Amino acid sequence: MLNDTGLVLEGGGMRGVYTAGVLEYLLEQDIVFPYVIGVSAGACNAASYLSKQKGRNKIVNIDYVTDHRYISWRNFFKTRQFFGMDFIFNEIPHVLVPYHYEEFFQSSSEFVIGTTDCHTGEPVYFGREEYGQDMLTVLKASSSLPFIAPEIEFNGRTLLDGGISDPVPIRQAQDAGYKRNVVVLTRNQGYMKKPARLSFLLKRKYPHYTGLQKALLNRYETYNQTTAYLEEEEQRGNVILIRPEQPLEVGRMERNPIKLEKLYIQGYKDAERMKSQIIG
Repeated sequence: MLNDTGLVLEGGGMRGVYTAGVLEYLLEQDIVFPYVIGVSAGACNAASYLSKQKGRNKIVNIDYVTDHRYISWRNFFKTRQFFGMDFIFNEIPHVLVPYHYEEFFQSSSEFVIGTTDCHTGEPVYFGREEYGQDMLTVLKASSSLPFIAPEIEFNGRTLLDGGISDPVPIRQAQDAGYKRNVVVLTRNQGYMKKPARLSFLLKRKYPHYTGLQKALLNRYETYNQTTAYLEEEEQRGNVILIRPEQPLEVGRMERNPIKLEKLYIQGYKDAERMKSQIIG
């Protein structure tokens, strides 16, 4: 157990297979963190890491990616969901690739999942004490992308993708007392998010969620400021950044298993290369 170190995980849809590769190496090496926080795909991959299920993230994110129930336009036209959320968060963990809940609940690591409150546009974080037995509901909320997934109701809040309001929750980890953090990003160094021209669509799709509208319009600034802060913290020696060296060929909605496996292996090898830095 790396007692003084947190693990912080970015999202990124199917780009998250990079994180899955990193976590697979950490799992094989029995590298355990007392505090793990993630959003969207990062949080989903962390769940299998914390249940100590070697190879599970690869099976779920690569072997099933060509199944239309997982990700497809058929899903979107049928249910207005590009990702099959019920398939991913119900059938897969309960039937097809059973999730080891007992192992997860025996873990001593705190696991925090970041979401976005649709009314305020602010990040909302849920730890073990808040979600209890309902971790999958919060994971679904954290992974529900605007426009292509429905909002999720939990604990009296209306929630969407955690990456909207806090794409890399480093400050939350620091506020929890972890001054040293390993941070896994799914974008290469130098990547800058650009403004999205969504104003009209946002007002039409989410007329009652002015906080969400603002958060989405400011998302590029939030992301760019966060990555700049991470690089400053890396220079200070407070953060170990693991991220792809080159711009990714894999998109958020990628369905090509060959590209995905290549990225997964890249994440595994990057973690292997950085082992000495990770364990300090």
